Amino acid sequence: MIDFRYHLVSIVAIFLALSVGIVLGTTLLEDPVIKASEGLANQLREGNNELRTQVEALQRREAGNDAFVAADTPRLVQDALVGKRVVVVEAPGATVSVRESAQQVIEEAGAIVTGRITLTERYIDPTQTGFVDKLAVGAKAAETVFPVEGTAYDKAAQVLADAIVTSDPVQAGKEHPAGVGILDAFQRAGLLTITDDPAKRAELALMIAPAEAYTGETAAGRASALVALALGLDEVGQGTVLAGTQTSAAAGGIIAALREETSFTEKVSSVDTADMPAGRVVVVYALREQLAGLAGQYGIGSGVSGIKPSATPTPTAVTATSGG
Repeated sequence: MIDFRYHLVSIVAIFLALSVGIVLGTTLLEDPVIKASEGLANQLREGNNELRTQVEALQRREAGNDAFVAADTPRLVQDALVGKRVVVVEAPGATVSVRESAQQVIEEAGAIVTGRITLTERYIDPTQTGFVDKLAVGAKAAETVFPVEGTAYDKAAQVLADAIVTSDPVQAGKEHPAGVGILDAFQRAGLLTITDDPAKRAELALMIAPAEAYTGETAAGRASALVALALGLDEVGQGTVLAGTQTSAAAGGIIAALREETSFTEKVSSVDTADMPAGRVVVVYALREQLAGLAGQYGIGSGVSGIKPSATPTPTAVTATSGG
């Protein structure tokens, strides 16, 4: 029979073996493991420092480029839109700084900003589609004829476009007979707000995209409602440019929604760098290109045709085209 002394000796032997193993293991492995860890940490530290230096250099270069373009913007856009009227349409969630900066540059280009309409969240709320449809039908001018298969937002776009833009240079700056009533009806319904006098119709429209892309089940519908308005403005006026940031050119953004359809991109231009000084200059060039009957997708996001129009028409050529 195994006695207690045997158990005690066995337990002591086990602990002794463990102790010897730990001592030998730490003695043999300590230096290689620590040295390897220190080497890896040094490599990571050096790599991070290099990347940080590169990022800082890129940031300085970008800041320098932005400062150069911003300082030279008045010369770059001088007389590009002289005498042309532009209405600004602000989508729900658009960044005020992007809109204000873009508006400043188009004014430096000689354009007259007639006014601004700012759409509310209710305008693009999917649960309000029926209400938008009824309002568009009730507010439309007598001569307006809707397409047979037009959606509620196609109809609303046509009605609003009639009120704020025109393709007839003779009518530019003049109110549509039903224009004030149309805008008043949409404003009282809580679908938009009005700044200045957008009822004095413009030839061109600049639409500012939301700062954030839409997500969830209603994302496509919301983006589609805004794209429909951009198309409606383009159809009634002499041209429309949809401007925003990189976010609006990503999935769920309205610039992305526009660029997904070739039939849309052949009509409405877009710029996805409107938060950059260079992008705001491109907005002016894109508006001028629209006057010549051309369209393009500009910036650095997906679906672009270039950073800017490859050959922008001269102001003289634009005037002749839009006048004849």
